[in-house]
Amino acid sequence: MRGNTLKLIFLLGVFASCGSSKTLADNAKPIRNQNTTKPVSSVKKDSMVAKLPSTEEVFRTNLPEIKREFRGVWIASVANINWPSKTNLTVDQQKAEAISMLDMLKDNNFNAVIFQIRPSADALYTSNIEPWSYFLTGETGKAPYPNYDPLQFWIEEAHKRGLELHVWLNPYRAHHANGGSPNSLSMVNKLSDIVVRLKNGMYWLDPADPKTQGHVSNVVKDIVQRYDIDAVHFDDYFYPYATYNRGADFPDNKTWSAYVSSGGTLSRADWRRDNVNKFVERIYKEIHAEKSYVRFGISPFGIWKPGYPEGITGSSQYDELYADAKLWLNNGWVDYFSPQLYWTIDSKGQGFEALLNWWQSENTMKRHLWPGLNTVEVRSSDRPTEIKNQIEISRQILKNGAGEIHWSIAGLTKNANMLPTLKYGPYKEKALVPRTAWLKAVPLQAPTLFMTDSGASVQVSWSVKNIKDVFQWVLFTQYNGIWEAEILTMDQLSKEIPKYKEGKTLNAVAIKAIDRLGNESDYLAKKVK
Repeated sequence: MRGNTLKLIFLLGVFASCGSSKTLADNAKPIRNQNTTKPVSSVKKDSMVAKLPSTEEVFRTNLPEIKREFRGVWIASVANINWPSKTNLTVDQQKAEAISMLDMLKDNNFNAVIFQIRPSADALYTSNIEPWSYFLTGETGKAPYPNYDPLQFWIEEAHKRGLELHVWLNPYRAHHANGGSPNSLSMVNKLSDIVVRLKNGMYWLDPADPKTQGHVSNVVKDIVQRYDIDAVHFDDYFYPYATYNRGADFPDNKTWSAYVSSGGTLSRADWRRDNVNKFVERIYKEIHAEKSYVRFGISPFGIWKPGYPEGITGSSQYDELYADAKLWLNNGWVDYFSPQLYWTIDSKGQGFEALLNWWQSENTMKRHLWPGLNTVEVRSSDRPTEIKNQIEISRQILKNGAGEIHWSIAGLTKNANMLPTLKYGPYKEKALVPRTAWLKAVPLQAPTLFMTDSGASVQVSWSVKNIKDVFQWVLFTQYNGIWEAEILTMDQLSKEIPKYKEGKTLNAVAIKAIDRLGNESDYLAKKVK
């Protein structure tokens, strides 16, 4: 019992000498106790307190900066584009497909998944608000058997691999033409008073109806409340593209007449844009009111209006989709913004670089700007090289906040040269996502670090007081005075480190924690002797 008491007091002494990151001084200076300004050596000696072992000498140093870049990929469920690949897969087959995709992304140094969980007023997750998706089981409202929650599965498996999981929702599409005939459980029938049918066979929720806005708001809040997601993501579908209704105007006479009758003075186009603007602002605020760390991203059509910037031609999201995406970016109603720049660098009317520079000039609130890249079918004879060059241009324009999202995961697998070009080129090293500085977060404390000499190696373990807020770790090892960094998943809390590597000697080890907004804790560094 006496021996155990001595060990406990010894450990408390060690923690007191290195427990606060602010008190870790340069190794040339005495280590100070966090509760006093006097050096430890001046405190009354206790015969039972041992000295810090030579293998655990704490010191301050200059650690290398960690590479940062958002590397995301869209995984579409609508029409079984990506996952699940068919509606008749067993649960085990669905899980196997998901794991194969996630392993591939981890192995090729991606760090985020944008997973479509609500393709058309339906759910690839357990919901009391909307029915199970046709694209999951082949029947709207039919649960998978044996029952499981696909979204929960994707979240857990993504996080195990150090990947963020963003949930992608289509806010207004009520039914897709490839989703079978709407049955009694479909929201087409359950919300028939706010749904309109388009000429291409799709159904759309009327964005102007307050009931639509309330319904989608409830769907988003439900997901944010119940799931450990990293972000909510909307794509470019607001009011539908004109081709969806074969060029005819969107059929919203009911809500437009009500607006005019109530004294509304906006033009019909401005009124439609105002509906969407208010909705976007509302969703942004509601997400952060629920969980401050869950981000909100939108990936609008890449052109705001023809002529912006000069020389740009093509469709106008402002006039056709009634989406004033420039306003959302200007007002900071998003945490990240991913305009779909699906054209080549040398495209005359839709140049990639010109459009990205213009969107960057409109990013007055300094939100994340991560362009969408058309990895599947960008019109280039050498698609991998085109995508690699677009990433390099993005880095030049966006600097330390760079990033991109690939449309879609199929573009990475259907071209044999795409993944090698990325992994041995711009994605050669792993990267943390850029820090989201404008969202509040409780600062992470400096981790604790324990080392045990195992002869030819050092067994290292670490932890931190508020470990539930940790998303990743960065482990630093110093050989012959040169630091190396390694990004580790949240559940890895130890590692065996060789004392000698490639003729070099291990000098020191350091650890820091990263939260889910990319914030870094202070580090703890110890020398190895």
